[in-house]
Amino acid sequence: MLDNSKKVYFASDFHLGYPDENEKKHQHERLICSWLEHIQRDVGHLFLVGDIFDLWFEYRHVVPKGFIRFLGKLAEMRDKNISITIFTGNHDCWMYDYFTTELGVEIYHQPKSFVINQKKFYIAHGDALGPGDYFYKFIRTVLFRNPLAQYLFRTVLPADIGMGLAKAWVRHSYRTKQREPIQFFGEKEWLQLHSKQIHQTMPHEFYIYGHRHLPMRLKVDFNAWNVNLGDWLNYRTFAVFDGQELQLQQWNGTFAIAFEKNFHEFNYFSE
Repeated sequence: MLDNSKKVYFASDFHLGYPDENEKKHQHERLICSWLEHIQRDVGHLFLVGDIFDLWFEYRHVVPKGFIRFLGKLAEMRDKNISITIFTGNHDCWMYDYFTTELGVEIYHQPKSFVINQKKFYIAHGDALGPGDYFYKFIRTVLFRNPLAQYLFRTVLPADIGMGLAKAWVRHSYRTKQREPIQFFGEKEWLQLHSKQIHQTMPHEFYIYGHRHLPMRLKVDFNAWNVNLGDWLNYRTFAVFDGQELQLQQWNGTFAIAFEKNFHEFNYFSE
């Protein structure tokens, strides 16, 4: 049961470490930390729903450098007994036990259901869910999420070489995506289709995703919503649950405001 004075916050797609220029990425990190500082007054549980880092790979005795302000803020929140749960995304799926050991943060690599104030939440980063995108799903299975491939990457390649190759891959991915502006696909949104499929056998009130970088609320059923959290590269959006209602909000650097771009909110659904 959620304490009456506390709220649950959801955010995704910080992509910490982007862009490459130090001043810009530090400014980006400070903006996120200012939000984390702000929500400490009433946060009961924080869900970070993937792609928190633009690139994260844990070696057995080495983790990526940087992110000191952000990691310190997470440590401060945990020291105040604020619960934090992280879902890995396609950019940071190589999290293992560092955050759990150092901070006591829960890490999930697959979708998971939670019950909060008698409301059921289905939470996942969103990559590889729903129909289509078969090439990525193949690469994800045989390379990104393959334990043998991860073991070889960690043990055969020195950290400098391994991280250099990974960063080159990420930069190539960004160059490709920059030619493809984010579009809204209506009822063909694959995470909406995935939510409807799950809803048929295991209904939830809220389906929470990241990955799409497009903040939106799509109605799955009369009392069920598919909520995409957007990102912090373009929108700086997040969701907050007060025990009854869930709202998309936007951080302006000083305070949060309701995110009310109606063209991203659709009430249709298929019975």
